[in-house]
Amino acid sequence: MTEPRWRRRPEGSTWGDYGPEDQLGRVNGLDAAKVLQGVAEVRVGRTFCLSLPLDLPGGNVLNQRRHPPRLSPTVRANGRPVTNFRVCEEVDGATDVICDDRVMLYLQYSTQWDSLAHVGGLFDADGDGTPKPVYYNGFRGGLDVTGPSEVAEVEAPSRAHRLGIERLAEHGMQGRGVMVDLRAHHGDARTLVGYDALMRILEADGVAVEPGDMVCLHTGFADRLLAWGGDPDRDAVHRICAVLDGRDARLLAWITDSGLSALIADNYAVEAYPARPGGACCAILPLHEHCLFKLGLPLGELWHLTPLASWLRANGRHRFLLTAPPLRLPGAVGSPATPIATV
Repeated sequence: MTEPRWRRRPEGSTWGDYGPEDQLGRVNGLDAAKVLQGVAEVRVGRTFCLSLPLDLPGGNVLNQRRHPPRLSPTVRANGRPVTNFRVCEEVDGATDVICDDRVMLYLQYSTQWDSLAHVGGLFDADGDGTPKPVYYNGFRGGLDVTGPSEVAEVEAPSRAHRLGIERLAEHGMQGRGVMVDLRAHHGDARTLVGYDALMRILEADGVAVEPGDMVCLHTGFADRLLAWGGDPDRDAVHRICAVLDGRDARLLAWITDSGLSALIADNYAVEAYPARPGGACCAILPLHEHCLFKLGLPLGELWHLTPLASWLRANGRHRFLLTAPPLRLPGAVGSPATPIATV
């Protein structure tokens, strides 16, 4: 008999609820019925691209570790770069001219999905009194998620052998999206949105969230990034638009109880970062901990939601078909996305 991977699970988590080897968590709620509900929302056939250009926000003011993509040509055996390459240089009489490129890409720089391997926690899953790095469903840091830990090894490979982003790609990430328009109620002011404020918005706009829905939070942040044109204001970028209050226990409980399958926003982290003070021993990203680590609920960040949100509001709607697979890149902990909404 196989030894269980964990003996204790975090309070309020879904570990084991979908099986001992589950790597999808709440994405299990994106089933065939939920896809059909999404398809039923298609009435006019109009599509919206929900991705920013992947070279935005521009610079590294949001996260110093992440930088814009860098394109360069591939290189032929003779060392020639493949940009406007005339094949007749190698094949007499050939008329072909070829471009072929490669990219240095930070996977979570722009519009993205967080996989369940993106954020774990120090937790005593074995019940032996020693907290260890673990991820959703008890998968282990150093065993299921591996990579270098020393400065001298920084270029060594890393890999999520479990919970990688490819699991979301394989499942499809298609179903019914639900728009919650925070900007319509709070404008572009920096606003901390907790449970009470969110419930007022849902009631005022007649928005219903049901199990399996992918919930999109429109704050206008990505729209402001577009307006800055790749040169965001270093100070203002941290002082604009609504963010969820990850320290609000009732808000986290609502995320659990609603049954939603993914939580998406057009801002940097969905939640406020840094979060409100939370005591001497706690997560600095409490909503990430609750969603990725405990519930197995993927997060989408820096999506471009303004045109869709404006259209939905003008047409008295809040639901749509959402198709949003990440890259099928085995072992990655995050991925760019080019989501499409169809209304």
